[in-house]
Amino acid sequence: MPSGERSNKQPSEWHHILHDPWLLSLVSWLPPLCFLVIYLIFSQGLARDLDIGIVDLDQSKLSRKMAANYDASPTLLVKTSYPSPQEGTKALRGGEIYALIIMPVDLEKKTILGQTPKVEVFYNNQFLLIAKLVKSAILSAHSTTVAQVETLKNLSTHTPIIGQAMAAAIPIGSQVTPLFNLNTNYAQFLVSAIIPATWQIFIVMTTVLCLAAEMRRGGLSSWLGSHPVRAILDKLAPYTLLFWLQGISFLLGMFVFLGWPIHGKLSYLIFCQFPTICACQAAGTLIFFLSKNPARSLGLAAAYSAPGLAFMGVTFPATDMTLPARIWRSLLPVSHYIDIQIAQTNYGSPLPLSLPQLRNLAFFIVPGIIALMLARKTARSSQQQNR
Repeated sequence: MPSGERSNKQPSEWHHILHDPWLLSLVSWLPPLCFLVIYLIFSQGLARDLDIGIVDLDQSKLSRKMAANYDASPTLLVKTSYPSPQEGTKALRGGEIYALIIMPVDLEKKTILGQTPKVEVFYNNQFLLIAKLVKSAILSAHSTTVAQVETLKNLSTHTPIIGQAMAAAIPIGSQVTPLFNLNTNYAQFLVSAIIPATWQIFIVMTTVLCLAAEMRRGGLSSWLGSHPVRAILDKLAPYTLLFWLQGISFLLGMFVFLGWPIHGKLSYLIFCQFPTICACQAAGTLIFFLSKNPARSLGLAAAYSAPGLAFMGVTFPATDMTLPARIWRSLLPVSHYIDIQIAQTNYGSPLPLSLPQLRNLAFFIVPGIIALMLARKTARSSQQQNR
């Protein structure tokens, strides 16, 4: 009996999925559980009461007022007042606080004399999001203190009317109105990027695992048979459908169930997920047939897909990346998909503006073709050995 006929009588891929606990978990309950855990981690949406420390070397009315203004910020919480800069620095380096504010000796005296005392602030800039929030909140609280001091100074001199005194203290007002993510909800900013990055990992790893499963069942040669291209396409088709359903579910969860704003077309995002899935599967298939070793393939797949979030250009601008980083970014399907998602959710961009990203996803047909050629070579070599 020809090998092609034997492959037709083999159980369907749906049967393999239902009887393989690992594959079943990867396409059923595990991804939604990971997505839910990611959302719960960031569900608060706004960072509040971030611990900071203060070293008050002046112990004056003004320094206590400044400390109260810092603590009044919803983002900050004055956790501890340290007696010396050394103890405060030790706490900052130990991770007990996110920032340390040192108010110098003679702070109030120099302020009254019209001098410019220096208030030092130390924070760990490696915590990108927290450092940005802490810095912004401290600057806002500090500006409030400066405005209060200037207002009192004006009231005590030449401007006895409080409205005029405040206007003189702050001659130019400012109003910051964000165009996107109006509530500065970092859950919308991070979760909407982390979930697609995690989704890519699941797709690539599952592709490698489902192909590696054929090596355990009967070997690649008996599975590929005389029609290797059809065997691979038939095998991957159910996973394409299942991962597409997962992608649709997290889009509906974020932008329908949670009600996060979307200014573009949700249907267009759903459509763009299909070429993204196919691109991830092409990459996973190429990785497997280049290695033909399950353990090594999984390691390569993890190294390829796991850094997706770092290279997507969400937490760090792609324009500031080095050339190797930009090249690596271009090799990740999710990087092109996230550009389309951001364009639709934040900007409501016209659909033709996303054609370059769709073209980039279409280029992943190249690794897919190479993988199919390697599969045909594997099947041909096995047939020649059997002869």
